[in-house]
Amino acid sequence: MHITKVECFPLKITPEHAYLGGKPDGTGPDYYYRPEYRCVYSRKMETCLVKITSSEGHVGWGEALAPVVPQVIAELIKQLFAPLLIGESPFSGGVLNSRMYDSMRDRGHTGGYHIDAIAGVDIALWDLKGKILGLPVHQLLGGAFRDVIPCYVSGLPEPDIESRSRLARQWQEKGFNAVKLALGYGVREDIKNIRAIRETLGDEAQVFIDAHWNYGVADATDLAAQLHALGVGFLEAPLLPEDIAGHRELRAKSAVSIALGETERTRYQFKAVIEQRAADILQPDVGRTGISELMHIASLAETWNLRVAPHLSVGLGPCIAASIHVAAAIPNLFMLEYQPPVFAIANQLLKQPLICERGEYHLPQGAGLGIEIDEDRVRDVMMEAAC
Repeated sequence: MHITKVECFPLKITPEHAYLGGKPDGTGPDYYYRPEYRCVYSRKMETCLVKITSSEGHVGWGEALAPVVPQVIAELIKQLFAPLLIGESPFSGGVLNSRMYDSMRDRGHTGGYHIDAIAGVDIALWDLKGKILGLPVHQLLGGAFRDVIPCYVSGLPEPDIESRSRLARQWQEKGFNAVKLALGYGVREDIKNIRAIRETLGDEAQVFIDAHWNYGVADATDLAAQLHALGVGFLEAPLLPEDIAGHRELRAKSAVSIALGETERTRYQFKAVIEQRAADILQPDVGRTGISELMHIASLAETWNLRVAPHLSVGLGPCIAASIHVAAAIPNLFMLEYQPPVFAIANQLLKQPLICERGEYHLPQGAGLGIEIDEDRVRDVMMEAAC
């Protein structure tokens, strides 16, 4: 049995509301800059799906996290990786990952789009192996430590404190008692938001904050001290991601756990964060690491008694399903992220929906990732975007 075909589906889906509450109007280019987050965002929901077919007709689906220009991922896979993959065994994932990584390693491409593309292929290979063997991915990874995956509602994408509080309360009434706010607007403003959420949800709720890399050590230390008094569970991305030494200094001063890692893609990148004791909670994203590398990262974290809270933002069906399987298969899980608007769009491309209810993801039990992509719908989305 060998791989016969590798296909890519770069998708651009127009959502009802832009990610994190941005403006989804159709005027101007697809991409716009959000100064408060230093980052470029798309008015659309963008990703790149990967489909790998074997000589006996089995199919595996993967996904590379590609919130902007997913066509770059598709070209990398088609031009660089497909020639490496076709003719090889679907069960040679470790060898194939190494070859894909080495293909541009000495040119400095050890992060970014190149590794994102590997992640998409890696997820597809795990799905394909599971389909061939008739086993779910979590069984191939060594079994499930848990049958349901605890999660937190991420973002609360509303424009003001009052509406964020109402939304948090609505989720609590649905059984979700953990939320994360996307803030980073200054210490005073962030504390006002957190205090309002805490008063709304009560002392038993778990509350987290994503500061989007907007602070220096001094302000982040001040913020962490006030967050601790409000019972906040972790402070995510407080400093610029390159500032590992700053995160180490902050962690030494903070009574609130420091979480980071969504920008990192390999165990080599996480190694510096871990060895410098710069974080309490690691947040690798399976759409940037792949399943294989995320398992390596989680094992490395375990040796330092660190927990893992996989990052999950705009990834659709394969990314979400892969995250759930990995979250089940690692012993040092903290929680998994849940993005309700993204989750709803993801399910529109699946024949049977993934389930997240009352603060928990259900672990898919079918072969591979346990999902079935609606390929006709995927192709329709591509056609709609091209028009």
